[in-house]
Amino acid sequence: MTKMSADVVIVGGGIIGCATAYYLAKQGVTDVVVVERDFLASGSTGRCGAGVRQQWGLKMNILLAKESIKAFETLNEELDTGLDIEFKQQGYLMLAYTEKMVEQYKKNVALQQSLDVPARLISPAEAREIVPYLNTDGLLAATFCPTDGHINPFTTTNSYAIAARRLGVRIMTGTEVTGIEVKDGRVVAVETSAGKIHTNAVLNASGGYSREVAAMAGVDLPTYPERHQILVTEPVAPIQGPMVISLHHGFYCQQTPHGSFIMGFGDPNELKEHVVSSTWHFMEEMAAKVLPVLPPLAQLRVVRQWAGLYNMSPDAQPILGEAPACRGFYNAVGFSGHGFMLGPVTGMLMAELISGKEPHIDISPLSLERFEKGELLREPSVV
Repeated sequence: MTKMSADVVIVGGGIIGCATAYYLAKQGVTDVVVVERDFLASGSTGRCGAGVRQQWGLKMNILLAKESIKAFETLNEELDTGLDIEFKQQGYLMLAYTEKMVEQYKKNVALQQSLDVPARLISPAEAREIVPYLNTDGLLAATFCPTDGHINPFTTTNSYAIAARRLGVRIMTGTEVTGIEVKDGRVVAVETSAGKIHTNAVLNASGGYSREVAAMAGVDLPTYPERHQILVTEPVAPIQGPMVISLHHGFYCQQTPHGSFIMGFGDPNELKEHVVSSTWHFMEEMAAKVLPVLPPLAQLRVVRQWAGLYNMSPDAQPILGEAPACRGFYNAVGFSGHGFMLGPVTGMLMAELISGKEPHIDISPLSLERFEKGELLREPSVV
């Protein structure tokens, strides 16, 4: 590395790091370095289920997701890299099996519609029209939003990186951040395995390692890693348009544009450690959850399974903004499994904040200080 200074150093080469670099450069802040320990999208971004949805029960999440999907819709044209992000925009179908779920989904849809998200509450018969082999036994209702969908996380992240490089951003892969130098309460440098980079602004976009990176700057983040496992099947002819989610059974299931099915579930007993190895019994548990709802999938052969890290926060909502304890140290962390789908809007907002502009969406409710104030944000429970 020849130049040992930068206006901004971004720690983490996932979608949030690369998107922020691109949007910074787009508004003229081109002296930016992205430092990634491995390869781009090697962490949580490349290990996610890659679904993107606007069907939330919290206004902040709806606003962020809505703007990200708007960006995804035109990202191929904007970045113009020759790569295709493979946005399969065929919706999310969210299933309700209890009266509590139905009532909460009614409230969620009303909020979504008030924010111009085209979601609607539908009957079991309508749900089966959307997914013909859906077993509707016990199903009371569902919600559907046709503009939700699925995206390729690798081509998306690399498209942002290519476009950022084109604008002057430097991206250092295979480079580890080993320390962050702070003087008089302000960031002054980042130590890496390739040398020291002098800077006055650092963005922590390191996903499952966010707490460790923040600690280098003397910042205490209440985040922790949580393993989540996923499997992918052989490719078959298109038979399922939308992502199907059943929080009652605890799974999500999506057919990709290439024909493979990606599916996973949240296990409350999963390891809260930096472990990304998968377990032998995961496939059996997955089958027990998904096959009663989508029986024909029993015929599919599983070709691979893997695990990734959710970067969890105490309220399962992201932490965005400058750390009060360290000037020039910014966080975009704690997405609790939703970082990929919020990547574009997070990149825009962090670029605005770091460059001294007022973020176009008020992100103060997502500040680190909310935990001290007891002002936590939570999605309404449906189970």
